[in-house]
Amino acid sequence: MVIQSLINGLSMGGVYALVSVGLTIIFGVMKVVNFSQGECLMVGMYMALLLQRFTGLEPYYLLIPVAAITFILGVILFRLVIKPLLGKSKISFMIVTMGVAFVLVTVMQLIFSPNTQSINTEIRNIPLMFRGYAAALPRVIACGVMVIVVFALHQFLKRTDMGRAMRATSENIEIAQMLGINTTRMFMLSFGLGIMMAGITGVLLTPTYLIFPTVGAPFKTVAMACVVMGGLGSVGGAVIGGLLAGIIEAVLASYISFELAPGGVFLVLIVVLALRPAGLFGKEARKA
Repeated sequence: MVIQSLINGLSMGGVYALVSVGLTIIFGVMKVVNFSQGECLMVGMYMALLLQRFTGLEPYYLLIPVAAITFILGVILFRLVIKPLLGKSKISFMIVTMGVAFVLVTVMQLIFSPNTQSINTEIRNIPLMFRGYAAALPRVIACGVMVIVVFALHQFLKRTDMGRAMRATSENIEIAQMLGINTTRMFMLSFGLGIMMAGITGVLLTPTYLIFPTVGAPFKTVAMACVVMGGLGSVGGAVIGGLLAGIIEAVLASYISFELAPGGVFLVLIVVLALRPAGLFGKEARKA
């Protein structure tokens, strides 16, 4: 059962890792927390539902279209509600993104109703067997997509001029501006990429989860715990935090209680912060 729990935890952890990476990108560059990340995940699920009804394709064929739609959504949200707050208090960002979350949930309720919906796919019931152990195919695919997306993001940040400009902006905004970098554009790009990660995660969840307007709230809460656990601003830390969260939930669900499993993630978070206040891979604050 231990090995089976680890397999289940790693496959679910890949989902947590992907949405956590989106949060980390936004925080790493803009130094603000997006409280509408879970609701943007929900939008990705509904976009996959709509496209699947029009095209009849499996959800995984819709990853690129939904990624494009949610990236554009992120850019629009940045221009409408985030850009006017640049240079203002961080509390303003927190309140505004909470408001965005509320608006997205309300709009989806008006369009699709509060009732649960689902995508019909044969992949949902296909297990992968290996030496007596089983893993749900949708979760294995989700974990594989997470690895590909994170690797692509790493290459983008390391090897492209725009990626290096984003890293420079995350390190020091003033120096980046002195070097001629358009930091506002970097903020917009990071916000769009963060929302796109949430949208991709939403597509990956559609084969196994029901779709309804508040479905993203639990994922947002766990993702924030993963980001803090791994270290704010660390993409690698977000991935490790997401995988740990998945393993913790799976083990507790198998041996203690399914209902108490999410609480175990926050208990481990408290322990990690007690030992390492900056998180597992976070940078300690410099002392004068």
